[in-house]
Amino acid sequence: MSIAPGTPGIGAVLRAELTKIRTLRSTVWTLLPTVVLGVGVSLLAGLSFATQSPAQRLNFDPLFPAFYGLTLGQLPLVVFGILVMAGEYSSGTIRVTLLAVPRRGHCYLGKVLGTALLAAAVALPTVLVGFFAAQAALGRYGVGLGADGALPALVGGFLHLVLLCLFALGVAAMLRSPVRALAVLLPVFFLGSQGLGNIPGLREVTQYLPDQTSWVILHLAGPQDETRWARDYGAWTGIGLLLLWTAASLLGGYLVLRRRDA
Repeated sequence: MSIAPGTPGIGAVLRAELTKIRTLRSTVWTLLPTVVLGVGVSLLAGLSFATQSPAQRLNFDPLFPAFYGLTLGQLPLVVFGILVMAGEYSSGTIRVTLLAVPRRGHCYLGKVLGTALLAAAVALPTVLVGFFAAQAALGRYGVGLGADGALPALVGGFLHLVLLCLFALGVAAMLRSPVRALAVLLPVFFLGSQGLGNIPGLREVTQYLPDQTSWVILHLAGPQDETRWARDYGAWTGIGLLLLWTAASLLGGYLVLRRRDA
């Protein structure tokens, strides 16, 4: 299919989306708490573990505090993904965007790529600095990058943050409202995973929620050789499940954008 003259290519659409996101202070400022919470909570967790008694440190996993901060640091990125997409619906600027980029696939792909790039730029330092901060706080109990499972956990933490942000964008595209998207996602993350997910009878279901699937590779799910903590999937399978959640969400968002008027 030929492209009409004057129709912007994906490179131009991506540059426009990045410019648009950077100029929205309310949207960009949602990224800062990701770093603050992701690093700060991991640092505090490391300090807390370092002061425990030998009995309390039985079966201690030094990677746990390194990624514990992501359980809160992920929330601002979820809000960021929602605002990038649904913010245009609440302000009405989505109509202008679609007039400028009539090919809705290009428009949507530009938003997805722009969001992914900025999420990645925030996720990488959050995961790395959070890891080293927690290990420094642990002192002689800390480990380095060569520790068993450390590098996979770092990669998993990076993918966890980026994919969750894109998952939120897809949900926002389907719901077309930041209020509705926040009303759906935040209770799931606050209650479904971190609250109700600790109840043994419900863990069989909540372990498959999108923000839970990465916990095995992040060493947050507990010792996997113990029945009470063991998940029904492995570390990389969990990342694969999150990838499926994200792909389904983005596909649903695209179908809604393509079929419904602005």
